[in-house]
Amino acid sequence: MKIYTRTGDSGQTGLFGGERVSKADPRVEAYGAVDELNTLLGLVRAKLPAGALSDLLADVQGRLFEVGAELATPRVEDPKLAARVPRVSASSVQALEGWIDRLEADLPPLRGFVLPGGTEAGALLHVARAVCRRAERRVVALAERAAVNPEILRYLNRLGDLLFVAARWVNLAAGTPEAPWRARAPAAEGGPTP
Repeated sequence: MKIYTRTGDSGQTGLFGGERVSKADPRVEAYGAVDELNTLLGLVRAKLPAGALSDLLADVQGRLFEVGAELATPRVEDPKLAARVPRVSASSVQALEGWIDRLEADLPPLRGFVLPGGTEAGALLHVARAVCRRAERRVVALAERAAVNPEILRYLNRLGDLLFVAARWVNLAAGTPEAPWRARAPAAEGGPTP
């Protein structure tokens, strides 16, 4: 089977179940943003040593494939076909909450905003958090127009939280201090001060 099919050359793509829609459709935007997050998590894993956090992110990547499949399936009338589409459940959200609690137990209390950064893996986890929030916004936009499993929204919301905590945890484990954000006084006329 060839990787190219030419069926998308006119700006349309196929959803699971056969329906054709514009590649700019909110449903395609939603599962495309989830795919972007998934690929970024692959990069994060390439920067992490093997271990629990890498294994957790591998599990998240698998779950994000399921999220994408569910988002790419508007409605399937055939019960046999519908049974092939995995659905995100409350237990997936609870699993993320358990990981957040475990990682946070190792962290000092958060006393304010921190600037994204730190180690390379920590900085990439902050980028992944921002991409996750964009994916969440795309799914919210879709949910305003079509039925979406509410557990997907909960999962992405909690995943954003997990990625933030994971960034802090990775930086702490590497001995890299967090850079707190400090409000600066307004600059005088003429531009910013050094």
